[in-house]
Amino acid sequence: MAPNESKTTTDHDEIRRWAQERGGRPARVKGTERGDDVGILRVDFSGDGDDGDALEPISWEEFFDEFDREGLAFLYQEKTADGQLSRFNKFVRR
Repeated sequence: MAPNESKTTTDHDEIRRWAQERGGRPARVKGTERGDDVGILRVDFSGDGDDGDALEPISWEEFFDEFDREGLAFLYQEKTADGQLSRFNKFVRR
């Protein structure tokens, strides 16, 4: 497997490890929540919101509850083509 090849996981510990190694925190896109639905999930690397505070921090528990409820998987990359730590990630259907 090439170092910059994408991987997919549903393992909570692996997702948390990947995000925290890059300074990421669980977040949602503000205004996308509905009832008990947390809304659109994101990993926030800025720590204080993104693009004019469009992201709102949430707990890992809320994040993974929504992740599992929506049947999501986490597509990510460990390293870039030049060997740097990658922040590439995307949520996809299982």
